[in-house]
Amino acid sequence: MRFLNPRTGAVESDSSVPYDLTYDDVFMVPRHSAVGSRQGVDLSSPDGTGTTIPLVVANMTAIAGRRMAETVARRGGLVVIPQDIPIDVVTEVIGWVKTRHHVLDTPIVLAPSQTVADALALLSKRAHGAGVVVDGDRKPVGVVTETDLTGVDRFTQVSEVMSRELLLLDAGIAPREAFNRLDAAHRKLAPAVDADGRLAGILTRKGALRATLYTPALDADGKLRVAAAVGINGDVAGKAKALLAAGADTIVVDTAHGHQDSMINAIKAVRALDPQVPIVAGNIVAAEGVRDLIEAGADIIKVGVGPGAMCTTRMMTGVGRPQFSAVLECAKEARKYGKHVWADGGVRHPRDVAMALAAGASNVMIGSWFAGTYESPGDLQQTADGRLYKESFGMASARAVRNRTSEESAYDRARKGLFEEGISTSRMFLDPARPGVEDLIDSIIAGVRSSCTYAGADSLAEFQERAVVGVQSAAGYAEGKPLHASWS
Repeated sequence: MRFLNPRTGAVESDSSVPYDLTYDDVFMVPRHSAVGSRQGVDLSSPDGTGTTIPLVVANMTAIAGRRMAETVARRGGLVVIPQDIPIDVVTEVIGWVKTRHHVLDTPIVLAPSQTVADALALLSKRAHGAGVVVDGDRKPVGVVTETDLTGVDRFTQVSEVMSRELLLLDAGIAPREAFNRLDAAHRKLAPAVDADGRLAGILTRKGALRATLYTPALDADGKLRVAAAVGINGDVAGKAKALLAAGADTIVVDTAHGHQDSMINAIKAVRALDPQVPIVAGNIVAAEGVRDLIEAGADIIKVGVGPGAMCTTRMMTGVGRPQFSAVLECAKEARKYGKHVWADGGVRHPRDVAMALAAGASNVMIGSWFAGTYESPGDLQQTADGRLYKESFGMASARAVRNRTSEESAYDRARKGLFEEGISTSRMFLDPARPGVEDLIDSIIAGVRSSCTYAGADSLAEFQERAVVGVQSAAGYAEGKPLHASWS
């Protein structure tokens, strides 16, 4: 990446701006391009994590769960299961994700005798919004959607309101053929069955279409990828060993202040296990931290202190760094060692993801942006005026601290509670136009692909090489915003 000199119009290797930059401070200059189609851009990461789109879902309890992990991996990204979840639960989640289908979504399964209330409680767990009613042999006998359940007594059995005229797809059907069958039948979705007629999954028209546009993130055995995090305290090696045995494809050693002895010792402990998967460590914001963590054994460095939507670190402590400059410096240092960085935090629009990649990130971590989706772990709630939302919270907040210290004494919990940071509860509203995480991924990846074509790049490596970035005023940033538009 190179900078545009605003005075001379020349392209330079270093910026003359005497202060650090956020994503809002920069813009990209279009260049001559020979890339014929944005769909031809290869967005797979070179960092060894196996992502085919450069998105990683942050290890936040309110965001990264099994539904998120399955869905994001199917579209080529990676989800990091948080470190404050019990190891036995995490290993179960990893095993569950590894059994998910590459194309078919996991269905919501109902028995004919279950009630409308049961169905309504489950439908919001999946973006497809349908429940498949099966008999005792797990063969589909009906489908229910929210429309079927509206205005119906909550104690009514679903067999009385389900749609019985089913279109059944073969579980091995090609996505394009599935789309054509659904389109011809004027159906938004259909159950998919195996050779014995038993339910194998569910597929929507949009899901079939996405399956032709995205490549799943798969491990060497052809199973969906999932990452897991460990903290820097306690039996780090023991936890990492259990996660590796469970099949975690990436280990993330995580703490808010990554440039400390405890982190270095934790990385060494994980490296001593000789894991055959990447080790990610952070967070840091400067070249010195990159060097020390790489020397300790990290393959990827997580960059970002304070830019997250749920983070109050900068306001509480004054510590942190504007994210664009942090990623730029850290990526440059990591390249000297043949290593990579993840940009963690501060992205609120598709353009921010593109700017992080231009600065040198191999993947961009998404946190609160994905909290307000069907796939995040929280329960869907509704305001008095009908707006749907989920609750999110920072990982240094009182709520997160309570989760991590639940087994400690009341005194120790109370003492740690005096020093919490981060927002404990925030309503993350679902965007009616983009209520599912796949909807948000579509908009992000569309923007990143277009950014690559504007730069004349057909891969992430070439994008980082060819991107020319300029520095803009607040008015320049405001000029680029469409009226009455929202990307959240």
